[in-house]
Amino acid sequence: MPNKTTIMNQQLQSRNSGLCELCNSENATHEYTVSPKSDDSIENQVALCNTCLESLDKKEAGFHWRCLEGSIWNPTPSVQALSYRILQNFKNEDWASNLMASVDLDENIIQWAMTAFEVADVHTDAFGNKLENGDTVVLTQLLNVKGTSFSASKGTVVKKIKLVHDNTEHIEGKINDQTIVILTKFVKKSL
Repeated sequence: MPNKTTIMNQQLQSRNSGLCELCNSENATHEYTVSPKSDDSIENQVALCNTCLESLDKKEAGFHWRCLEGSIWNPTPSVQALSYRILQNFKNEDWASNLMASVDLDENIIQWAMTAFEVADVHTDAFGNKLENGDTVVLTQLLNVKGTSFSASKGTVVKKIKLVHDNTEHIEGKINDQTIVILTKFVKKSL
């Protein structure tokens, strides 16, 4: 999990009486900023011990993370977000899925936690070239345009395409002055 750690801020350390805010058993020695938030406020940070910090990226640390059964109920949003994010890695295990189902977190906290798993929308043409808004593409095959009385022939140039945000397989472009949806697997980016 790509986040920033630094030496402990005294105010953050005292928030949980000097103990790690995840396991609640070892002394907190690191301030951990929960991405994508910045480290300009302790409200975006969690006080961690060495064990929890070192276990963050370990898939085999499942048993250690049973401590989240306590931290997920912490009233601090950053602690809740980090706990939920870690639980996501073990969601196929009964203890983690049951714990996630039992807690009623604010939707903003869940979104904050899930940002670590987001993948940027990347549209690519039939040859793997990255497409961007405003690109010009060429059709690689004859397309029958649904809802119209024309076909778009192979080699048709489509200028100033728009990417369809929620579907990486679709772009929009104008052919014969009509905006249509085109599958990215049927276009080649003009370089």
